[in-house]
Amino acid sequence: MASAIASKMGLSLRRKQAKTFNVQIATMDADMEFSCEVKWKGKDLFDRVCRTIGLRETWFFGLQYSVKDSVAWLKMDKKVLDHDMPKEEPIMLYFLAKFYPENAEEELVQDITQHLFFLQVKRKILEEEIYCPPEASVLLASYAVQAKYGDYDPNVHKPGFLAQEELLPKRVINLYQMTPEMWEERITACYAEHRGRTRDEAEMEYLKIAQDLEMYGVNYFFIRNKKGTNLLLGVDAVGLHIYDPDNKLTPKISFLWNEIRNISYSDKEFAIKPLDKKTNVFKFNSSKLRVNKLILQLCIGNHDLFMRRRRVDSLEVQQMKAQAREERARKQVDRQRLEREKQLREEAERVRDELERRLLQLQDEAHMANEALLRSEETADLLAEKAQIAEEEAKLLAQKAAEAEQEIQRVKVTAIRTEEERRLMEQKMLEAEMMALKMAEESERRAKEADQLKQDLHKARESERRAKNKLLEITSRSPYTPLPLSANAMPPDIPSFNFSTENLSFDFKDTDMKRLSMEIEKEKVEYMEKSKHLQVQLNELKTEIESLKLRERETPLDILHNENTEKGNSKQSNFKKLTLQSTKSRVACFEEL
Repeated sequence: MASAIASKMGLSLRRKQAKTFNVQIATMDADMEFSCEVKWKGKDLFDRVCRTIGLRETWFFGLQYSVKDSVAWLKMDKKVLDHDMPKEEPIMLYFLAKFYPENAEEELVQDITQHLFFLQVKRKILEEEIYCPPEASVLLASYAVQAKYGDYDPNVHKPGFLAQEELLPKRVINLYQMTPEMWEERITACYAEHRGRTRDEAEMEYLKIAQDLEMYGVNYFFIRNKKGTNLLLGVDAVGLHIYDPDNKLTPKISFLWNEIRNISYSDKEFAIKPLDKKTNVFKFNSSKLRVNKLILQLCIGNHDLFMRRRRVDSLEVQQMKAQAREERARKQVDRQRLEREKQLREEAERVRDELERRLLQLQDEAHMANEALLRSEETADLLAEKAQIAEEEAKLLAQKAAEAEQEIQRVKVTAIRTEEERRLMEQKMLEAEMMALKMAEESERRAKEADQLKQDLHKARESERRAKNKLLEITSRSPYTPLPLSANAMPPDIPSFNFSTENLSFDFKDTDMKRLSMEIEKEKVEYMEKSKHLQVQLNELKTEIESLKLRERETPLDILHNENTEKGNSKQSNFKKLTLQSTKSRVACFEEL
């Protein structure tokens, strides 16, 4: 009985388990795992992922999976398990940008959208799926460092802090005779110029530079025209492009999405109908039916977004943009407040350091005054001792002089009878007189020396008195004198500090066309200035490293890029030249390739 119940429970459990399956989603930022119901369609899983990461700009993204030797995208209206993909659990899917914006700064609203695009474009550049010239690679690397590490601080970001970072394509590293330290030095020099930019601003600058690269946002497919010529089809945000298989940088022919009326395929043949009814349908063949399906998906999605950009934003997008503006304004206010607090703290620390320095200076002066006082006291004692000795010597010499005088008087009184004795006595008297004279002179000299020592003693005592007065003055002085701080320079933690944003408001009037036009003109001028500065910066970087280039290691794309640069061709200028021709002539040109 028990075994029968257990078997029924096991069967019931297996039935319940069969109703779900596990899916692992890899985004550019993190990996997630979901338990999905068998009946879920692609949209159910896609919506679940978007809600989990807080993404609202869902139209740029999709779920990609690998199939045989190519990739495919999950269809929103088809059950997840009905797709031709490996069914081993957990099923592996990649949440990636499927469609790219024409202008990242204008179209990307959410920070999470911008961050995911930044990570994906960065990976494609490092893996060389997008060609990036060396000088632009260094500049992009500096913005990536700014996004990760914040403002440059030489005390924190010391040489070697980028040693473990992957910042440049291997192709660029191999192209120059430069050590990792030399690359880091150049990246850091650019990084230091980005001070004050937040992570979001640095990532947006990265995308603004990257979107001007020729291979940015382009999906390439091998095709053949009616004549059987092997070509490359490029699908991106603005239209379709035809390339030579050996040159992915410069298209031979381009068609804008607004020039195309209909796209369809039958088996491996793809047909595109131009909007101009006088122009013939142009056709091409791809290698596989699966490739045609992928091309069609990308064409439909990019065409829809292309037309959508040229219409008034939907209510949802308008709300998102309004919220983004408010959020940016709030962040700007917070950033200004934090910057102000940082300045006040730095000022307070500077004042504290100055006071500590002055206190140490006063302590040194007091110590030196003490030492001078001790030396003065020792000198005074020594001079007093010498003066006493000089006085005693003078007294002794005076006594000896008196004794000599007495001896002279005694000799004069004594009568010497004989001439010889008289001469001897006269000689002795003469010697005694000479001795007395010398004694008198020595006594006088000793007396003068004693007077001089007394004067020196007086000076020493005067010096000692001045040293004592100076020490008394230093010790009675305040150890520090606080510097006056204005009300605006008080540290943020003082209670009287108050910051108010009650008057902060935003008033956007669509009817004020004059002001709007002035703002647009101002933005154009700023954009031109930034573009000019960017070009100057790139040229400087190129000049710095050009002498270290190994020409024999240049790839075909490097050579093509250099040729385009020498001719003054860019992604935008090439596109303008190609679209100046009529649609009919471009179709004819495609068929003749």
